[in-house]
Amino acid sequence: METIKFIKSKLGYGVGAIGLDLSYGMFYSYLAKYLTDVLKLSPNFLLILTPIARLWDGINDPMMGTIVDNTNTKMGKYRPWILRGSILNAIVLVFLFWNVFDLSGTALMAYITVMYVGWGMSNTLADIPYWSMVPSFTSDPKERNLISTLARMFSGLGQGIVSIGAPIVMAAVSSTFDENGEKVFDANSFRTCAIVCAVCLVIFSSLSVFTTKERISTKAPEKFSFGKALQIIKTNDQLIVFMLFAMVSNAGWYLTSGVAAYYFDVVVGDAEKQSVFNLFQAAGSVVGLLLLPMLTKYMSKRKAYQTSLVLAGLGYVGITVGAFSGMLMVMNIFYFICSVGMASMFIAQTIFLADVVDYGEVKMGFRAESITFSMKGFLQKMAYTIQTIILFASLGISNYDGDLHSGNPESAKLAITLMLCAIPAVLFFLSLIIFTTKFKLHGSFMDEVTAIVTANREKRENLTEE
Repeated sequence: METIKFIKSKLGYGVGAIGLDLSYGMFYSYLAKYLTDVLKLSPNFLLILTPIARLWDGINDPMMGTIVDNTNTKMGKYRPWILRGSILNAIVLVFLFWNVFDLSGTALMAYITVMYVGWGMSNTLADIPYWSMVPSFTSDPKERNLISTLARMFSGLGQGIVSIGAPIVMAAVSSTFDENGEKVFDANSFRTCAIVCAVCLVIFSSLSVFTTKERISTKAPEKFSFGKALQIIKTNDQLIVFMLFAMVSNAGWYLTSGVAAYYFDVVVGDAEKQSVFNLFQAAGSVVGLLLLPMLTKYMSKRKAYQTSLVLAGLGYVGITVGAFSGMLMVMNIFYFICSVGMASMFIAQTIFLADVVDYGEVKMGFRAESITFSMKGFLQKMAYTIQTIILFASLGISNYDGDLHSGNPESAKLAITLMLCAIPAVLFFLSLIIFTTKFKLHGSFMDEVTAIVTANREKRENLTEE
């Protein structure tokens, strides 16, 4: 019976990641295409919008981590925020992809600005407490690793559903055709897909909240203030390094996922073929979940992470060769290889962030899981900002026209192809250089950090017994 309860609660927790990533994937993979092609918003306006939103996230994300650390309700500290955040995020997602008032001009730009910032805030409201909740289930490191891995698997499933299913669904409900008679995504396509993702987000998040229970108190030993949160971020130098190398590599990945819709519409001329491309990505991500545990049997975490980055980078080189030679199957195969390294990289980043928390405890004298983990969401948004800056600047410079589809000029097709694969390859190798030269939480130094943290934990446990 206990085993059944354990499996039920952990599966219940994991399915919450499906809903979060349905919203996440819709936002990061298809919003740009919707804004430029359906709403006809200027790339210059979008270049201004994303950095402004990130400035607010720099305040909002650590603030949310602080609020979570100080929450104390009958449901615990995490689950109330997951439920509230998911419902709000679902509502905002729908209205972000639905120009319900048929606005235009300045009014439309103001509307999108509010919804864009609102999506980021509501996503933070659910995402930070969700990923910070793992320590509240158990103190057993093996069980925590199992729960984290399970959640990551469900997270990948959510991303796979969006990347593979969205192009199919959007093409099916579209009633718009390009100059070659091929279906293209229209307003109804994006709106329908957003509504489906929003409903699923609420359902899966509710399942997660009501089938799990926070068993271990993780209340912060002292009250955190916003000033304290900023101090933590400033003092923990390895957190800043982690943010930098993870942000650069994540930006490369987001650039591919965000540009793919443009590539298959404009360069290939068949938007539905994106589903096959993304199917290889999803398969690679599943294999990638097994790669890191296999690598760490024969090498250190550091070398395993470097191997993952190199694998992803070489995959991008192969995609570039396939793209410029017009061979879609070559692109698909190398996207699979790239995704294997990518999935392994994401798991390793989660592990490294836990090491960063331990390092912060040694350096500052206290732990701050929620605030530190809140920066993971912030770095993902910063990575998306880098993606959008590259994307919208390139579209503007290359004279991209959302009305022309496959009839766009060669300059636009070249820019889109470079953004899909060549630029991400450069970003991955740049991330590898930063990680190799600046991240010091490995080897004997990390052993010393672990020893100090273990000794501190034993002291706390002894004091509790007394």
